[in-house]
Amino acid sequence: MSDWLVLVLAMAGACAVVVVITLVRQRTASEDEDPSETPDVIEYMTMWIGVIYAIVLGLAIAGVWEARSAAQDHVQAEAQALHEISERVRVYPPEVRDRIRADMDAYVGYVVHTEWRRMADEQQVTERGTRLLGRVRADVTDYRPGNDFEAQAYQPLLDQMAAADQARNARADSTGPTMPPVVWWGLITGGLITIGMVFALQIRRTGRELALAGLFSATIAFMLFLIWDFDAPYSRGIAVTAEPFLTMFPGAGG
Repeated sequence: MSDWLVLVLAMAGACAVVVVITLVRQRTASEDEDPSETPDVIEYMTMWIGVIYAIVLGLAIAGVWEARSAAQDHVQAEAQALHEISERVRVYPPEVRDRIRADMDAYVGYVVHTEWRRMADEQQVTERGTRLLGRVRADVTDYRPGNDFEAQAYQPLLDQMAAADQARNARADSTGPTMPPVVWWGLITGGLITIGMVFALQIRRTGRELALAGLFSATIAFMLFLIWDFDAPYSRGIAVTAEPFLTMFPGAGG
């Protein structure tokens, strides 16, 4: 099922629940009930619960968005470091340079076409990807510079190789969800309480009030969907892509 279809169904379901409960409550209410006589304390509590929940939602969205941005930065850093290695090895002998670039192309191609799907489906990187990067590392570190010019390029290559390895480890650590289950329980429970407090205000069966209550519940459903969607940076609708690899290594897309 498409993530956007999930969003539409969640928002429509939230609106429908609010409208149905309001209509049922209106029909079952006693004849002498006066909706205008809502105690001030209930209005005060509803206001503060809404404010507190809005702050919690904002913090949760900021947290998952920051995690997604960090995941994108890890991909960019890894691709950039590998690209620097590919460019800097041009000072090496042709057979060494071609071997390094060939192993690097094999690694990037594997990441783009195979490992990325594994990250999306199982939220983890693969051992084969680690071995392919290790082969690139061995190509870079095992070469003994033959002159001063090559020796000057050797240490920067090691630095870029370390940066690529660090970025890959960071990418591996960011594949899973960032929100603990207890936070999700809090967000869902808080949403139910916030919407439930709306009924404490004794909504009447007017089109305007029903529309506002439905839009309020749909907004909460939308915010929860955004948190859920951003929570897995590599596997859901607004996911981190392998575009940096494809940009810097065009051959990997074939």
